[in-house]
Amino acid sequence: MELEQQKAQKILRPTAVNIKKAASVMRSGGLVIFPTDTVYGIGCDAFNVNAVKKIFLAKKRKENKALPILIANIKQLEILVKEIPPLAKELIKKYWPGQLTIVFYKNKKVSSEVTANSDKVAVRWPKNRIATDLIKELQLPIIGTSANLSGQNSILTVNDIPESLLDSVDLILDGGTLKSFGVSSTIIDVTSNPPQILREGAVNLKDEI
Repeated sequence: MELEQQKAQKILRPTAVNIKKAASVMRSGGLVIFPTDTVYGIGCDAFNVNAVKKIFLAKKRKENKALPILIANIKQLEILVKEIPPLAKELIKKYWPGQLTIVFYKNKKVSSEVTANSDKVAVRWPKNRIATDLIKELQLPIIGTSANLSGQNSILTVNDIPESLLDSVDLILDGGTLKSFGVSSTIIDVTSNPPQILREGAVNLKDEI
């Protein structure tokens, strides 16, 4: 019973005070589960390499699988990437904030642990208010990968988060049941010519490229 109470204490309503707590957890190298406009995500300060390593362990994710980064404004994008190509600017104007992940060439500030030693980084500006408020409170980009064990189904409610993942994180912001039906973001790589759609998802880009 005591263990169950400890777990329950990790799950907080996404009030302004609790979002501040979540940002503080990330600032100190901890992990937080939070809702996005696609699925529940697990995240940390994107520049804290030790915290990034914790996410791989918590998800049982292979280290050769890169992690996406979430932002809450264009200034945060500019500190992550080498350049923003013209097509990316068009897509950003049309689809951000939203369910589109864009792959750019990364700059040196993004660690190789995040990108699995690739020179590219996947970035998204989510539409979910809780996610963006958390990023704004931290004032830094965050890792935002799905809050599930690697290879398992996406999570749309806190009640479905795997037990081992609950044990691995420091705090959970409960935004209720998400209405995205588990549809992931579309991923497009704008570094290739022509640009490549790496994953079909919530945004239809077939007429864009």
